[in-house]
Amino acid sequence: MKLFVLSGICLASVAGCALSPSPSHTAGDHAFIVQWPVAGRGLRLAIKDNIDMEGIVTTAGSSFLAKEAPPAKRDAACLALARRSRVQIVGKTNLSEFSVAPSGFNGYFGTPINPLSRGSKRIPGGSSSGCAVAVATGRADVAFGTDTAGSIRVPAACCGIVGLKTTRGLVSLDGVYPIEPNLMDTVGPMARDIAGAVAGMDLLSKGFAHRYATARARAPRATNIRIGRLYLKGTDPAIDQAVDRALAAAGFQVIRIDDQFRDRWEQAKKDGNTVATVGIWMYYERFRNDREVSVRTKGAMLLGRLKYGPGYRLALARGFEWSRVLHDALSRVDFIALPTMQTIPPRMGIDFKIGTIETRMLALQNTVPVNIAGNPALSVPVPLAGRDFPITGLQLIGRKNSEADLLNAGRLIETALHAPGRLN
Repeated sequence: MKLFVLSGICLASVAGCALSPSPSHTAGDHAFIVQWPVAGRGLRLAIKDNIDMEGIVTTAGSSFLAKEAPPAKRDAACLALARRSRVQIVGKTNLSEFSVAPSGFNGYFGTPINPLSRGSKRIPGGSSSGCAVAVATGRADVAFGTDTAGSIRVPAACCGIVGLKTTRGLVSLDGVYPIEPNLMDTVGPMARDIAGAVAGMDLLSKGFAHRYATARARAPRATNIRIGRLYLKGTDPAIDQAVDRALAAAGFQVIRIDDQFRDRWEQAKKDGNTVATVGIWMYYERFRNDREVSVRTKGAMLLGRLKYGPGYRLALARGFEWSRVLHDALSRVDFIALPTMQTIPPRMGIDFKIGTIETRMLALQNTVPVNIAGNPALSVPVPLAGRDFPITGLQLIGRKNSEADLLNAGRLIETALHAPGRLN
């Protein structure tokens, strides 16, 4: 195996080599844990480093695994179509350790730098932070991320790209480091635009491009699409306005969702956070005594252990009921729309280092109820006025297995926003 270090980036001469990355292998913005050179043309694909690639150490963002884990014996199942396609895997991307931090923080490999706020140093969002930064900076056309409670959609919203959380069970999790694989974990694409996300889905689900073409033909315009608009307490008014302007520009039929559904949403958010936190403890408790594992991650494990009990079982029971409630709501509209996050990305201040930011992020992200229900959801960037940050995320929630229709709705928003004389 030959290794080349260029400008602080570790480049491998062959994609099948075994690597044991260290902090010196990451780029200046810490998007990649390991990166390979681009040779020729073709779609450039980045892989979150909790997804196995044969012959490569899967670090899951952990210094312990980077130093101690053997190379993966085989690819994760979700890479099968990509391996048979003419794509270039350009690297394994950074993430918060074991995917536990919604801020995207990583104290060992370095926290990826949000390209939209280098001066103000706002968080990149997590846990798929490296995926978002790699795509936003143009070093990957598509990235495969994972989403347990918002880990694709939140960094997409923070970094101004498209992120799709897929229907639970649509994409195999075999070979993916889990948090809650039976109830909440998913694999999905991240890209700069809808076309890129479609290309990514076509690498994850056989025949997806055809299903997307069918969805476009079925709904070429927004005028016959019904959107249920969900308003949540605590949302920055400028963000709600940005979402409303984008929906109006596209021309959807918008129907306000009642407060009773909002109350159920808020309970599902609490329950989903409980289930995900317990999952962290269940799957990573075996590392709790290892000195290489960060205090931040150990704190998440401890919280999961404390939440395991009657409250956890009640959260599971309510989660199944919530899935029915969401299903019923989506029988009356085509999609539900709301902001991906309630504010712009927080700054990386002192609380970022001691972990308070993670608790704050769990409150700010409007994503986890979708995971506990198992539905797909799309975050689309929309322009934001009146704040010192240019973009926010508009989240669309669809019926199960409606990814093609979701991306078509995202296309209609994207087209409206880029039309001459519209919002930007």
